[in-house]
Amino acid sequence: MGKPTGFLEIARQDRTYAPIEQRIKHYDEFVIALSEEELNAQGARCMDCGIPFCHEGCPVNNIIPEWNDLVYKNNWRDASDVLHSTNNFPEFTGRICPAPCEAACTLNIEDIPVTIKSIECAIVDRAWQEGWITPQVPNTKSGKKVAVIGSGPAGMAAAQQLARAGHAVELFEREDRIGGLMRYGIPDFKMEKHYIDRRIEQMAAEGVVFHVNAHVGVDVDIKQLQQDFDAVVLTGGSEHPRDLPVPGRELDGVHFAMDFLRQQNRRVAGDSIDPAEAISAEGKHVIVIGGGDTGSDCIGTSIRHGAASVTQLEIMPRPPEKEDKGVTWPDWPNKMRTSSSQEEGAKRDWSVATKSVEGTDGKVTTLRGIRVDWMQDDNGGWVPQEIEGSEFSLKADLVLLAMGFVHPVKTGMLEALGAELDGRGNVQADTNNYQTSVEKVFAAGDMRRGQSLVVWAIREGRQAARAVDEFLMGSSDLPR
Repeated sequence: MGKPTGFLEIARQDRTYAPIEQRIKHYDEFVIALSEEELNAQGARCMDCGIPFCHEGCPVNNIIPEWNDLVYKNNWRDASDVLHSTNNFPEFTGRICPAPCEAACTLNIEDIPVTIKSIECAIVDRAWQEGWITPQVPNTKSGKKVAVIGSGPAGMAAAQQLARAGHAVELFEREDRIGGLMRYGIPDFKMEKHYIDRRIEQMAAEGVVFHVNAHVGVDVDIKQLQQDFDAVVLTGGSEHPRDLPVPGRELDGVHFAMDFLRQQNRRVAGDSIDPAEAISAEGKHVIVIGGGDTGSDCIGTSIRHGAASVTQLEIMPRPPEKEDKGVTWPDWPNKMRTSSSQEEGAKRDWSVATKSVEGTDGKVTTLRGIRVDWMQDDNGGWVPQEIEGSEFSLKADLVLLAMGFVHPVKTGMLEALGAELDGRGNVQADTNNYQTSVEKVFAAGDMRRGQSLVVWAIREGRQAARAVDEFLMGSSDLPR
């Protein structure tokens, strides 16, 4: 695919960022796209490598070499068709997916993978610009009704696929807007929300009915949905956050990351925030506990608030600067990465455990930490051991807990439904039929697999839609 000698002749070139001093003054996206000519050249770098390991790296099974070749040949419309054949929302993945496909690229053996993510994003943005993306309304209706609960990427993908199969689909969302954590968890500077809005318009034209402020298990009776619909798909995500059980956790100024991020996204959307409930980093010394993407999002948001300082603490050891390709490739490697938010001015520290947070007059002022060494136990597992004498203190006016999510919220819908859970507390269902232990109820996305990536959510939503279609009709033409 691409130009046979392209990878030898053309250097890797990727999107760049606006200067830090400019981008931290607003909440808009700041990625600088490649030109059409540059993208044609980057598509030409895709090798005819026999076994396209990028396919193995991509959870939605994107047909990557084909659309790279089409971009190289300036055939953008066909590239859009190929891209959308496996991915309902490439503008989401083209912005917020970490691109495991690039880690699996054969050229990544030399640290110069094809810029797959940038090409993907350019294809879908061009498709919208040219008006190639239109509603796909089914020719016939099945007479079957499906309820999808949760409007994140898994729910949106499942709903769209089922509507295109001719079913009457209703999508239920507890928040006031559709999009799940893409709407209220991902900052606008990483993905502006109009991308979600135009997909909602497309899906509505395809027949999907949206219900917002509809909290199933609280405002909406799950048992009633079971009676009223021929199938129910649970795609409510994994939103029970991992807490920090240390002295002082109850102090004012210690918050879960999602409370902080959700509130800021509402501000950007134009919502008014009750001053008594406002969480602001302005002028404060911010400590972010957790080294993942959510922690990074807290950093970028805090810097845009005007924080006095931002420090990110991670209990895991500092990753190596470069992976051992012979051991890791084509799998996703553990190596040192620096996000755009982290490079905007955060201090980062590793192998740190929080001992306590302290405060004055009920407000946090100090974080007490200790350094840890990771040791193997008798069973071969790695456990952190505190290093005696390594205690330290940090000034802290705002502490944000970004330590991930442990499982779906169980109170309400899941308790009322009585579906079996797996050993980690997720809804039990396999990836063949996606059926739960409850008749005609299915589960997909983070609610089934646990906290994961947007690209995995889209994959599971699509596969679950096919499983539901087979359940309702006996067979399915939907792709997996």
